[in-house]
Amino acid sequence: MTEKTAPTADILLQETEGPEGIDPREARKRVEFLSRRIHEKIDDYEEYQFSKQESRALNIFFDLAQENTGKHDLLALSVVVPKVFFDKDTDLYLLNADGELEWRCCSDAGCPASGIALEPPAFSAEPRLEGNSYLLPIKGNHELISQLPIKPRRDVIGMLVVRPASDLNEHQRLFFEKYANRIGYRIHNRLISQKNKEHLEFIRNLVDDIGHNVIVPNMYFKLYYKRLESKINILRDIAKQFQRFTSDCGMDDPKRAEVCNSLKQEMDFTFQSLMDQYQEIHRHYEQTSLFLETLLRRSHFEKGHYVVDLKPVNLHAQVVKPQLERYRGRLEDRGVRIEAGPGTESVRDPMVLADVGLISQVVANFFSNAAKYTRPAPRGADRPGESFVIYDWDEVERVGDREMPAVRFSVLTSGEPLADEEAGQLFTDGFRGRNASQEYGTGHGLSFVREVVGLHRGVAGYEPAPSGNLFFFYLPQPDEGEPV
Repeated sequence: MTEKTAPTADILLQETEGPEGIDPREARKRVEFLSRRIHEKIDDYEEYQFSKQESRALNIFFDLAQENTGKHDLLALSVVVPKVFFDKDTDLYLLNADGELEWRCCSDAGCPASGIALEPPAFSAEPRLEGNSYLLPIKGNHELISQLPIKPRRDVIGMLVVRPASDLNEHQRLFFEKYANRIGYRIHNRLISQKNKEHLEFIRNLVDDIGHNVIVPNMYFKLYYKRLESKINILRDIAKQFQRFTSDCGMDDPKRAEVCNSLKQEMDFTFQSLMDQYQEIHRHYEQTSLFLETLLRRSHFEKGHYVVDLKPVNLHAQVVKPQLERYRGRLEDRGVRIEAGPGTESVRDPMVLADVGLISQVVANFFSNAAKYTRPAPRGADRPGESFVIYDWDEVERVGDREMPAVRFSVLTSGEPLADEEAGQLFTDGFRGRNASQEYGTGHGLSFVREVVGLHRGVAGYEPAPSGNLFFFYLPQPDEGEPV
């Protein structure tokens, strides 16, 4: 029997994080963190003691940076503000694709495409005076550095040169340092925005290419498989004809009879072997096509996240059975016994509201992990030393504290239960447990499970069991009267 307990409140809080927000405990922590940072900034600004003119310069820069969305407008604004407010000539240098500083703008000429090619200053990650110029590093947002199309050095994406600097006192130099930080974050965000636009355009073109070069040609495989099946069936017909024509084969000659029977058996064996291999390949083709067409839907790329196509689905016939057949051979090769739990007898056709392609991949992840990580049950379990997988489902009226008619699907794998510290990270993208070192994987599977189930308004989770590890998800059932 499947071993299960009701999911705890902690598990549900952790698992219901979705695209609309984070779990309540984390949300409270973020409020406390931001409140603390606000107070720290209040103290910082008290210490800065910016003049009215300096504060106004920062505020107007922010206002105009939001108002003028063009990349060159932002760069020009960065050098014009010091000129207008403080009568300082300013040059802006940014790192290029080769990681070298390159002149981009000045306070007099703006950002011309050609005609000005000033020698860049020596790179520096700290402000410095050089002759009558104050050289300030422009730093990006450290947390988002990896998203830039360039490779900054020590978070520096450029340099701001302010002239004349001979009359700048310590307070004024501090102001320009803070100003350089502000424009650095704005330029950083604009660079990421531009990169994202280019990526989106590439993705749109890629989706068209995939449809033309992958999805459509893949449909022709259906025709090829039908032709292959017909050829295999011709072999069966030949075997039947051979049997009819040789029904009296060797009646008077035992040796000839032995040859005829041997040929007949060989033809039968060849036919059955080819048909078994064909059916296995065809099953993989059908599921691969389903996954391919589901993952590469245009709507996912247009929205920037998975878009579920919800329909009433027979969880057993349309989802679990095809995936179980895909992984049955792999499980049996590892000596793992596959068993159905009691719920499969009491609820023959569990109906859920689901995207059949995406939920099929969720179930595939469960069975794939079962094939990789099932181990003999530990001592003290009901069946110590046995390796087994038990899949099960049942119908429930509530999911945690929500009233929601749902189906709970679970897969129990025998082995040592996971340690608490690992169990808490299972659904984190990239996490792999200590027992995963000898198995291929990326640590993305359960993160995908959690995301997709959440998009279905369901819950995915894990519970330790005496004989192993239980993975489960809840999916809502269709409303009564909803067409099937």
